[in-house]
Amino acid sequence: MSFTVRNPEYEARIRERFATTGTMETLAARLMRLAPGEADLELPFRHGLSQTNGFFHGGIIGTMLDTVCGYASLTLMRAEDEVLTVEYKTNFLAPAAGELLLARGRVMRNGRRIIVCEADGVMKGEGGGEKLVARMTATMMAVQLRPQGI
Repeated sequence: MSFTVRNPEYEARIRERFATTGTMETLAARLMRLAPGEADLELPFRHGLSQTNGFFHGGIIGTMLDTVCGYASLTLMRAEDEVLTVEYKTNFLAPAAGELLLARGRVMRNGRRIIVCEADGVMKGEGGGEKLVARMTATMMAVQLRPQGI
């Protein structure tokens, strides 16, 4: 898909924002790639992110997919805009077992205020193979934040 970039400085803006996001810092997630309407994050597995059976916890996967949808949306926003999640639905397709969770987000429809995204959660194993473990559909909303917040 081809999208119009409204802020040519989007990459620097998003990388700066990512570096100061507490959740991503706490998880030790990494911002890997940005392109118009797309973003990729990755998160190495560690015990503190697991559920009872030793897989990535679904809440962690959901957080990563929601976040990557937000960053994919931000690549298309004006400099004065932010995005907030309106809703999302996640299908978990397989146990998230592996060394690295890849979150790949992409904008499917970019409206003036409403942005629809999809994100895939992919596990990468020791041999380098990839396995799709989750897919999210998310609706984001473009907002202008006032100096004192929303």
